[in-house]
Amino acid sequence: MATALAKAADAGTSVAHAARIEHVSKSFAGPAGQQLVLDDITLDVAPGEFVTLLGASGCGKSTLLNLVAGLDRPSAGGITTDGRPALMFQEHALFPWLTAGKNIELALKLRGIAKSERRDKAEELLELVRLKGAYGKRVHELSGGMRQRVALARALAQDSKLLLMDEPFAALDAITRDVLHDELTRIWRETNLSVLFVTHNVREAVRLAERVVLLSSRPGRIAREWTVDIPQPRRIEDADVAELSVEITEQLRGEIRRHGQH
Repeated sequence: MATALAKAADAGTSVAHAARIEHVSKSFAGPAGQQLVLDDITLDVAPGEFVTLLGASGCGKSTLLNLVAGLDRPSAGGITTDGRPALMFQEHALFPWLTAGKNIELALKLRGIAKSERRDKAEELLELVRLKGAYGKRVHELSGGMRQRVALARALAQDSKLLLMDEPFAALDAITRDVLHDELTRIWRETNLSVLFVTHNVREAVRLAERVVLLSSRPGRIAREWTVDIPQPRRIEDADVAELSVEITEQLRGEIRRHGQH
């Protein structure tokens, strides 16, 4: 499968970007002074491209996602996005006093959608994430997987061109996670969203992405990238997914070992 960047080039169109990260570094103050977390990160996400950020815990993946989301500012370098990104976290962050539908409507309200239109749009988004009929359900009535579907629908309600996802399926059981991988792939293809997806799970990264970007351990630098030229839909257990996952895992282990020697 060609990457979104290559597909745009083949079509003879001018290549824009959903996100452009240019020479970004980030430091935080610590007991021993400034601690460098990200060091000179340069990365583009093309329109319609699905990119996964992979790395060991603490390598700065979530920090980079927060910078792209505009929740924090880089210490150096610059970030531009095509409009305001939508952000989905590991925790669903739904308001428990609101129904599934009203949680989605809140995002629509913030977009300026008229009250008379919100119910229908919320219902459409619930149907898109395969939760038709769940509009009136409270959060406590939903399973973990259903809550993440509502959270995804709420993110989609922001009508952003770029969806940022910070380990959104990490807390789910393997079967539910597998189902949501299928759903996310379907929605990505139907909506032509650009997705920047953070994970520490190598097979998840390979199953979902057109491109996998590996960050080194702190400070986080781009250690290597892979184009995933495996046709969708993919399965976690597919031989091609497993083969590439082994290669990436070996590279990840090398980065962790190098970090441990410092």
